[in-house]
Amino acid sequence: MTTSMTGFGTSRYLDKDTEVYCEIKSVNHRFLDVSIKPNDISYELDLYIREAISKKVKRGSIDIRFKFKFPSENTYIVNRGSIKNLVSTIKDLKSINTKDIKFSDIKDVPGIIKTEQNIRFNKNLVKKIFKEALDLLIENRKIEGKKIKKIFMLKINPIKRNTKKLSSSNKKLTKIRSDNLKDKVEQLCGSFEGEKLTQEVALLAIKHDVAEEIERINFHLESLSMELSLKNCSGKKIDFILQELFRETSTLSVKLDHPQYKQLALDMKLSVEEMREQAQNIE
Repeated sequence: MTTSMTGFGTSRYLDKDTEVYCEIKSVNHRFLDVSIKPNDISYELDLYIREAISKKVKRGSIDIRFKFKFPSENTYIVNRGSIKNLVSTIKDLKSINTKDIKFSDIKDVPGIIKTEQNIRFNKNLVKKIFKEALDLLIENRKIEGKKIKKIFMLKINPIKRNTKKLSSSNKKLTKIRSDNLKDKVEQLCGSFEGEKLTQEVALLAIKHDVAEEIERINFHLESLSMELSLKNCSGKKIDFILQELFRETSTLSVKLDHPQYKQLALDMKLSVEEMREQAQNIE
């Protein structure tokens, strides 16, 4: 199965006082790179997320973003030491009677009361929402992968047809090329030993023979089709096969000098280039 490195998945839980939202985006990358925001989540949760990703994703840049809202309780801590210091300072002021001071008079003085917010963080709910978003991401990457495979097949079939045309015409082209070369040599050199001329022309014509290139192109096309049909096909291997295909189609376009057949080779080369662009997104 062809899997794309590009994908998107989200999930949300929302009620009166709780909200958990997870968004996961992935794009192509040479390796697996995971980024989690906010980055102050617990070590345990961070480890859980990274392990879950690595089990289902081989390559890609994965960006995970959370949004949390949980119910909370405030705890108030009275700083008795600060109160004693404050009262002691006030006693030094003879114009103020400390017996008349109430707690409400000093509660807003900085340092007297410390407020701590206790958030009831639901770790299991976060894991559940993350898993739902991850499942959607994986499904989305598979859907995109099917689209890429379809594009590949639309490119592979015309290349196969063109190689058949070139293969069936190769001998004919070689003979035409030999005759043309022989005529040109005779025009330039006049009289020339017939046997020696034939040998030289044959050697020049062989240099432009494309039988080997066609054979290698067919082999690479077969390898490409086979790799695309595998359950876990490799984007790196597909990229390598396409590099070889590009090299062979480039050589083919240089060797062929007949306009009609040269255009076939150039069309093949263009199709391979387009596949190479798509291959950058395959996992």
